[in-house]
Amino acid sequence: MTSQTRTDRPSAWDERTQLATFLDYARATARAKCEDVSAEDARKAPLPGSPLMTLSGLINHLRWVEYFWFQVVFLGEEDEGPWTDEDPDREMRIAVDFPLPQLLQEYEEQSARYRELVAAHDLDAKAERAGRDGEHVDLRWIVLHLVEETARHNGHIDILREMADGRTGD
Repeated sequence: MTSQTRTDRPSAWDERTQLATFLDYARATARAKCEDVSAEDARKAPLPGSPLMTLSGLINHLRWVEYFWFQVVFLGEEDEGPWTDEDPDREMRIAVDFPLPQLLQEYEEQSARYRELVAAHDLDAKAERAGRDGEHVDLRWIVLHLVEETARHNGHIDILREMADGRTGD
């Protein structure tokens, strides 16, 4: 499903390679946990208290979170994400309208672009946009944040997949 090898072992031990490897590993894990899931199960929200928590919604959320941090915050581009003030979680809500394989493909293609972006910039480079606290985070922080965000949601994906069809795994 992915052209990237799913490994958490970097090809070199410098900081950039280690950070990139862990982000790629977390991304590949999210995609792997969704392999061969039925269209129906991809759209199910089995947790009564979390009606937006679907496999499709989580993959779409991961895609748009990366967009926000790399394009909007780091590069300073206009925010053209699917969310609105009235519907801040819209990326999760609309995901069920798209086939999961399409969402996974878009996530993988976008990941390849962001992999190039990270490789082309110094990890100490500051984001164009400040956060809510007025601070301009650096690219290193953004990559670390995305590793954390993706890994956390991989736990959600793992639970949803097990609830859907019993499949578990690494």
